[in-house]
Amino acid sequence: MISKDKITEIFCVVDDFCKEMNLIIDKNTIVQTTGKKKRNRKSRLSDSEVITIMILFHLKGYRCLKHFYINHVTQHMKDDFPETVSYNRFVELQKKCVLPMTIFLQTCCLGKCSGISFLDSTVLKACHYKREKQNKVFKGTAAKGRGTMGWFFGFKLHIVINERGEIIDFLITQGNVDDRQPLKDKTFHDKVFGKIFADRGYIGKDLFEKLFVDGIHLVKKIKKNMKNALVHVYDKILLRKRAVVESVNDILKNQCQIEHTRHRSFDNFITNLVSGLIAYSFYPTKPNINIHNFQRIQ
Repeated sequence: MISKDKITEIFCVVDDFCKEMNLIIDKNTIVQTTGKKKRNRKSRLSDSEVITIMILFHLKGYRCLKHFYINHVTQHMKDDFPETVSYNRFVELQKKCVLPMTIFLQTCCLGKCSGISFLDSTVLKACHYKREKQNKVFKGTAAKGRGTMGWFFGFKLHIVINERGEIIDFLITQGNVDDRQPLKDKTFHDKVFGKIFADRGYIGKDLFEKLFVDGIHLVKKIKKNMKNALVHVYDKILLRKRAVVESVNDILKNQCQIEHTRHRSFDNFITNLVSGLIAYSFYPTKPNINIHNFQRIQ
């Protein structure tokens, strides 16, 4: 249950960001005078209210946005949102807020690297893989891939977190992209330094050397048929704690509802994903490890 103070806190943070962003846009926008009058009527729901409703949808645990908006927001949250619109109009306002939400996520919701990071990818299914040819929403964008649970049709979400469970950076790729491919792009790990702990899917000598040049030490598990390498006991212990990033993926998919197969457009998919990542940043408690318990081992 989310308290009223928490709802007010989320709205204030989002509203302050939207006001600052609008000031920057107005200051740097070139106005062209064509002589024609343009309609500039304000919506009853502001951008900050739409973004707050999307965040609350993921925090409240609802699985259907339509049911949440019609049965909860319009009926039980009239004090917080006195001026509501129809659901169809609300869906239109979502598309308008995709850019502000993405910038808000990048600037206000991501954590900072402390020198110890955990890396993993998770599957975002668009539909059952046997119905990929019938799917028209993600035609040309989603792809068929194979994960630990078998074949799927959709995307992959790659995330890097710190020991406090905060997401440092994320990247969305097609389902057939190798897990190691995002690490070859420096823009994905430009905020990371120190050590990154990953699973066997990131094994690669070229990748290790490339990251080492960028100041990153990739620590990963090895396969049974590979020769054992000398690893510091401190790194071995932290490698066993790598499951913390899988716990974050579990929260994102099962509590924040970033994955479902009811999308009607690609914009809706991106809006749902970004708002789910923002909602996770407002969680009071996140999966974490107490790094101070291991300091004496070094």
